[in-house]
Amino acid sequence: MLGLFDMMFMLGSLAVSLTVLVPLVGTLVRFRAHYNPKGLQLDSEGDVQPHTGPVISSYIGMLRRVHRIEGWPGLYKGLMPTLLSTLLITVFLMMFLSESNLRSGKYSAPDGGAVGVLFYSIFAMLVSLPQVIITNRAITTPHKLPYFNAIYSLRILLTPTERRRPWILYLTPGLLATQVAHIAYVIIFLRSIRQLLLPELANPGMPRTEEISPAKLVIFFVIALLSTVILAPLEVIAIRLSIQRNHAAPEFNSISQEEDGDAEEATEYAGADEDVIGLRTDREPYIGMVDCAKRIVDEEGWRALYRAWWLTTLGSLSGAFS
Repeated sequence: MLGLFDMMFMLGSLAVSLTVLVPLVGTLVRFRAHYNPKGLQLDSEGDVQPHTGPVISSYIGMLRRVHRIEGWPGLYKGLMPTLLSTLLITVFLMMFLSESNLRSGKYSAPDGGAVGVLFYSIFAMLVSLPQVIITNRAITTPHKLPYFNAIYSLRILLTPTERRRPWILYLTPGLLATQVAHIAYVIIFLRSIRQLLLPELANPGMPRTEEISPAKLVIFFVIALLSTVILAPLEVIAIRLSIQRNHAAPEFNSISQEEDGDAEEATEYAGADEDVIGLRTDREPYIGMVDCAKRIVDEEGWRALYRAWWLTTLGSLSGAFS
């Protein structure tokens, strides 16, 4: 068992991490979820209509916009679901892992080969999927959610259909396929390439410089960099699909509300006369991963699939040493 000092240190580190990461992750989710169609569109009668919503072209621009419109509370949207899930994981680690492992940070997925790690990662994704959906919706909703009223918040974030049948979250069109594709690419392809080129990195501790071939290291970094072409769109699509709400009636989409009391009397941010981001408001939801990619390209341009691509690249490169 951990001592009191170790527990306090762990909780303090957790608090600092959430303080820094929640605004950064929230900005990333909003930036990738923002619907920014091309300048001219056709209305239902075929007439050309200019786009009148906000245009945000950078991650930093989104961060500043959130702070300007919603202030610090807006930057910490999604704090409570993130905090609760992190606390559950922390308690699990404290209960079932040894003190030496916790102190040295040696916890990782079970080493059962690529297939074993793949199934473990998919299982972990399935367990956390509802939390990811709720967190992303909490971040992107224009409504102000209380920190300590989960029932009220869930009424805002989930449709009546989803509250009656919560398992329908797993049937969100294309979301599971997108998540599995992302996991499979990272584990089966990138992990196998790393094992082939840099097997020394799989050993405990940092390898000596002379053990690593500079040429193979450069090759792996180039492959990880090029992987951004595939991984960044998958991450954007996953966020778009996670905020797409499931309704009993097919004519409703991710933004529309069902008629039976969904999101009634929701509180807006004081003084906010405009939404931070634009959300796709037509009644034609994405019907799958490929459909989502095609519609994003058709409606917003291919650059929308590569928002904050540099963060994806950093994640891929850091995988060389994980």
